[in-house]
Amino acid sequence: MGTQFDYHRLVVGYHGCDRSVGEAALLHGTPLRPSNNAWDWLGTGVYFWEHGPQRAWEFATWKFRRGEIYEPFVLGAYIHLGRCFDLTDTFATNHLKNFYDDLHDDMSVEGQPLPENLPGRSGDPDFIRRELDCAVLNHGLTKLGSATPAFTFDTVRGVFVEGRPAYPGARIHLKTHVQIAVRNPDCIIGYFKPVSL
Repeated sequence: MGTQFDYHRLVVGYHGCDRSVGEAALLHGTPLRPSNNAWDWLGTGVYFWEHGPQRAWEFATWKFRRGEIYEPFVLGAYIHLGRCFDLTDTFATNHLKNFYDDLHDDMSVEGQPLPENLPGRSGDPDFIRRELDCAVLNHGLTKLGSATPAFTFDTVRGVFVEGRPAYPGARIHLKTHVQIAVRNPDCIIGYFKPVSL
């Protein structure tokens, strides 16, 4: 199982945030705070759009319109994927059912219901509140890393199908993107400010 998860490659990611956060990372090396929401679909980590500066900008401006940040900003990053749980690879996705079963068993013992994936708002076809997916990945990856330290994952990567179909009958959606959740901050090699945004 070991070497299949070792990704010795560098990717470029983009993080939508407040200008103060981005500039602190750029100028002072201030670490980005990992997202730890119950609905984060790739589990806990610092989220980046892989090769998606425009999507990061859209996210930052959405946060601005909601009053959650003061000034939208996009921070670019060079990310070494390291030990990556890549959801575009069946070697990783074949483990998800075991992760789910293990979470189900543990929550049953505790008398707790499983979380659910939920729409973010009325009529949300994308079910952006991925509470079940988050719980499955966090639980599975944490237990795997605790049992076998060699399987502590640095990053999680996946394709998120989102938005309206591109045309009638399409299975290609307008806002589909690749995201990376960086669990190990040492995988972020450096930051930059995109010229075009």
